[in-house]
Amino acid sequence: MRPGAELTVILHQTRSPDNLGAVCRIMANFDFNRLILSEPITRDFSGAERLAVKSGHVLEGLVVANTLTEAVKDCVYVVGSTSRTQVEGRSPLTPEEAARRLAEESKRGRVALLFGGEQRGLSDEDLTHCADVLVIPTSEVQPSMNLAQSASVLLYLCHRQGVEPAGPPAAEPGARLGTLSALSTRMKETLLAADFLNKQAPEHVLHELEQTLMRSKLTQREAELWLNAFKHLGRAMAPGGKPGAT
Repeated sequence: MRPGAELTVILHQTRSPDNLGAVCRIMANFDFNRLILSEPITRDFSGAERLAVKSGHVLEGLVVANTLTEAVKDCVYVVGSTSRTQVEGRSPLTPEEAARRLAEESKRGRVALLFGGEQRGLSDEDLTHCADVLVIPTSEVQPSMNLAQSASVLLYLCHRQGVEPAGPPAAEPGARLGTLSALSTRMKETLLAADFLNKQAPEHVLHELEQTLMRSKLTQREAELWLNAFKHLGRAMAPGGKPGAT
């Protein structure tokens, strides 16, 4: 299995049919097929086929997700591409580091490379879905890159990871972000009820906890155990709840 066979490309809030078609062509260049559009600004991409040369299979197979949470739910690892060199609490990866990390994490399950929209890129909120962020170094003369240009650089590097896996698959599949998202929701409810989180601004601490879960590389079974534990804890804390109930 080539590293990247588990790779999903996610385009968040895309608005340009030309960019979509160009990205499809680049994906076909390097034999990547899985494409998700997250919260697209327009649903009319009828002009994309003009630039999607010999990549109609990618264009026809794309999936549209209504939210970014939905787009990443089946992934165990996501890295987001940003032009911002300063992201609070993050140390950006180089493109080469990101490609290696994607190949390594693909042993645990499906991984994703996330690109932001053409106008504003990825927000801080969008980046909370990512275990890592990456920055493509560019000249100060022209620091910004077109979406398709960024995809070219990164997908080429992912392709260059080789034709053999970096090692044997993980013994157990990694925790899917959909499960971690459900766990985060339960944690928020329970920790608010326990007065651990600030009711006026719970997200800051909650995002730190979410990042801890991502870095811990839980297996799917471990994430489900944590989710069930918080479900039981929440029931026990509810009015009339029975702490010993199962």
